[in-house]
Amino acid sequence: MKFETTGKVWMFCFLLIYGFSSTAQKDSSATHWVDSVFNSLTPQERITQLMLLRVSEKTANGVNFYDDKIMEAINTYNIGGVVLFQGGPVKQANMVNRFQAAAKTPLLVCIDAEWGLGMRYDSVFPLNHQLMLGAVQDASLVYDYGKLVAAQCRRAGIHVNYAPVVDINNNPQNPVINDRSFGEDKYKVALLGTAYMNGMQDNGIMACAKHFPGHGNVSVDSHKDLPVINKSIPALDSLELYPFKQLFKAGVASVMVAHLYIPAIDSSANRATSISKKSVTGLLRDDLNFQGLTFTDALNMQGVAKFFPGGEISAEALIAGNDMLCLPADIPGSIEKINKAITDCLIAQEDIDRRCKKVLFAKYKYIGTKAMIVDTAHLADDLNNGLKEMKQRVAKQAITLLNFSGSLPELSIKNKKQKTTAYVGVGISADNAIAENLRLNNNADVFYFNYSDSENADSLANAISQRYKNIIVGIHAYARYPANNFGISQNAVALVNALNKNPQAFTLVFGNPYAVKNFCDAPNLLACYEDDSLTQQMALEFLKGDISATGTLPVTVCDKYKYGSGLIYNKNYLPVSSPVEIGFSQDSLSKIDSIVQAGINEHAFPGCVVLLAKDGKKIYEKAYGRYDFNDNAIVTTSSIYDMASVTKICATTLAVMKLYDDGKIDLKKNLGDYLNWVKGSNKEFITIEDVLLHQGGLVAWIPFYKETLSFGKWPISYIYRTVKSDSFNTRIAENFYLRSDWQDTMFQRILQSSVTPTGNYIYSDNDFIFLGKIVEAISGQTLNDYVKQQFYDPLGLTFTGFRPAEHFTISKIAPTENENYFRLQHLRGDVHDPGAAMFGGVAGHAGLFSTADDLAVIMQMLLNGGSYKGKRYLDSSTVTLFTAYNSNISRRGLGFDKPEKDNDTRAEPYPAKAVSPLTFGHTGFTGTCVWADPVNHLIFIFLSNRVNVPAIDMDKLLKLNIRGKIQNQAYNAFIKN
Repeated sequence: MKFETTGKVWMFCFLLIYGFSSTAQKDSSATHWVDSVFNSLTPQERITQLMLLRVSEKTANGVNFYDDKIMEAINTYNIGGVVLFQGGPVKQANMVNRFQAAAKTPLLVCIDAEWGLGMRYDSVFPLNHQLMLGAVQDASLVYDYGKLVAAQCRRAGIHVNYAPVVDINNNPQNPVINDRSFGEDKYKVALLGTAYMNGMQDNGIMACAKHFPGHGNVSVDSHKDLPVINKSIPALDSLELYPFKQLFKAGVASVMVAHLYIPAIDSSANRATSISKKSVTGLLRDDLNFQGLTFTDALNMQGVAKFFPGGEISAEALIAGNDMLCLPADIPGSIEKINKAITDCLIAQEDIDRRCKKVLFAKYKYIGTKAMIVDTAHLADDLNNGLKEMKQRVAKQAITLLNFSGSLPELSIKNKKQKTTAYVGVGISADNAIAENLRLNNNADVFYFNYSDSENADSLANAISQRYKNIIVGIHAYARYPANNFGISQNAVALVNALNKNPQAFTLVFGNPYAVKNFCDAPNLLACYEDDSLTQQMALEFLKGDISATGTLPVTVCDKYKYGSGLIYNKNYLPVSSPVEIGFSQDSLSKIDSIVQAGINEHAFPGCVVLLAKDGKKIYEKAYGRYDFNDNAIVTTSSIYDMASVTKICATTLAVMKLYDDGKIDLKKNLGDYLNWVKGSNKEFITIEDVLLHQGGLVAWIPFYKETLSFGKWPISYIYRTVKSDSFNTRIAENFYLRSDWQDTMFQRILQSSVTPTGNYIYSDNDFIFLGKIVEAISGQTLNDYVKQQFYDPLGLTFTGFRPAEHFTISKIAPTENENYFRLQHLRGDVHDPGAAMFGGVAGHAGLFSTADDLAVIMQMLLNGGSYKGKRYLDSSTVTLFTAYNSNISRRGLGFDKPEKDNDTRAEPYPAKAVSPLTFGHTGFTGTCVWADPVNHLIFIFLSNRVNVPAIDMDKLLKLNIRGKIQNQAYNAFIKN
């Protein structure tokens, strides 16, 4: 996003002075161990500590060392580690145990397990490929995926996993990356790559970002030849390098350097990036400041080995600046060439020593002083633990509805004698899981059509279409990679397209989503990404209406379906109804368009979403405008907005209501009864009820950020950093981290603030900051975890939560403001409220982000008296109590805002003249509001980023009363019986 000039100057100065400072210090015990081990190594062993050899039950053309040869290498050369490939888990573990027992120095055990150990081990269930993960909306699932892979690795005695792949697959014909990538969007690749990395590294396994500087835009497999990428440095920087830079900021511990020929980086003949000093030392180390471990890609791959045979390639890789050599083919030859390079002053002995110590520090961190012995009892069972559940979770969130005619197939069996459903399994010749399930449980007839079948497609399609009401087509068993159209025959494509002439036909594509290009005209189309029984089961559950479809395409498959395509079909959302059927005038509702457009024309806001629901049904939902007046990105109905003070009712008050229901909070008790740190202050005896009503006498707000700025402008160096660390881990904006203990200071400022006599109405953010902390004190969970567990997940919400940049790609989140007084940047995905940001993005008064559809579910649950779709969340009496007027001196409910009590006589009724007195809701500073009217059973939601406009226009939404006018128009459109 664009920065103001002052912001650019500030960021430059801040980075220059503080950006490269690091508080990370290697502890003394680590230094002592590393120095001790290093001093015990011979000069030759300091070289061989940089080497990793292949371990596998299978040989690969006799090139590498296996089993007894590995033992020989350990005893003779004291190699640095091993890389595990194909084999059984018990045999591999026994080998690792034997190797570690023999090793003079603990071995770093690595594996290339992008989709878990099942990628390499037999009898271990494989997880989903990264391209399927790329379809998932919420990155927290990918974090859990990384956490599970870490658990596998730890159990198997593995320390490094060569994952995640953060190559951007922007070439559909890529023969080597393709479905190993998260997709074609740099932001989502970075988001999911960071989540996967954190999931592993938070759980003790070193992650490795690969393949630097980006292997996605190639048409040659580097295992066979050297791929060429003809892109300029600026082009690489704007795309391929972006995910790597983001993972570097996030603290990825290692990088694997690819075998690519990129003339813009190094034009020397046949000089791959992996052995290019300009690439490894110049670009990676000097320009991007990556100081973690670097691994070469396998040195036996023909992309480099054909040009630099034997030990020569090992020397070239170290001269380039790499730390560790993966799979050198010739150890003695490598030692000879490396020593020659030292003699010829191509690399210094000091460089070898420094890299050796670097490797030893990594071993200390991830292994300790002695490698553990892998217990082989129940090993395979332990490695499979949780894998099927994870794969089901991924499939459930990834399946992507690309086209939909409006109704799911009728799969219930009404008459077993009359078969109405046909399943056409393309690419199979016998029942698979979905075919068998449909046959046995839904009385379906199953047809098979192999890619080698030559039967006339039109005649078969006509026969099936004439006989069956429900036609489900599954595309199965095609190749992972795009050569020869994935192995899908033209006759098979013709059959599917002929079947899709039936507007009710449903096509399910089980495998690489690029193959969807063959079926883009299908009237009902579901991308399922992989072809296993669990994914097939999730697809069938969607067809039955048991689960939602919330995935989006991670890549462009055709002109019709580009990256990000996907219809959100959430079974938990409000059903859609025609306004006329509910009693509304369509012509009157259409006048909302002109009200909104007038607001956009006046620069009151760049775009918005309006939603109306009546009697539990959504009758109007429309997105208008853009995210920014200077940006072409358009608002969609699933755009995520900063809720600002709507957080107070849709997070904090909900949580308080639940605790009240459970008898865990008494509204008549005081703050001091729940928060020990409040005792002894002037806040101790303020009642919870008064806090909910904003009658506790607290000041309206405290500008916490101001005392952290020098001269009111510059961030103070001991309070902020531009790089996250253990001591500075509170993100408040991009490249902006608050020291970890500063929140204690903020709470002290609240305790030190003045208090007016209780009973006076002062709308205060501090009230809800206290309430948020009470929720956490009682529940033992963070506020965001508590409301997620109690409300958001059970309600089936898709986009609601705090810190959205950790969960969703930035393109889905509306930018909030080009802020020029504190963080000096265009805020997007970070909470607008500076206090909430300094509390880590989670606070009782602000921090929630959501969409109109999600909010409609929350408000409908409240309108229903605390229940939704057969599940009770709150007692109806609790909802009635909290949403009623509860104050004699204000319009407030308990936590909820309400209409002014004298609306009938006010010149400017609030929130609108037509609402009933029972109406409840809230507005937000960023340009949001949610209102529910129990008398008229009407919900009104308006979401905008009204502060994302020039300062001169920032109050126009209020002055023009856009929200009130739209709400009144909704009431005017209702035709009363």
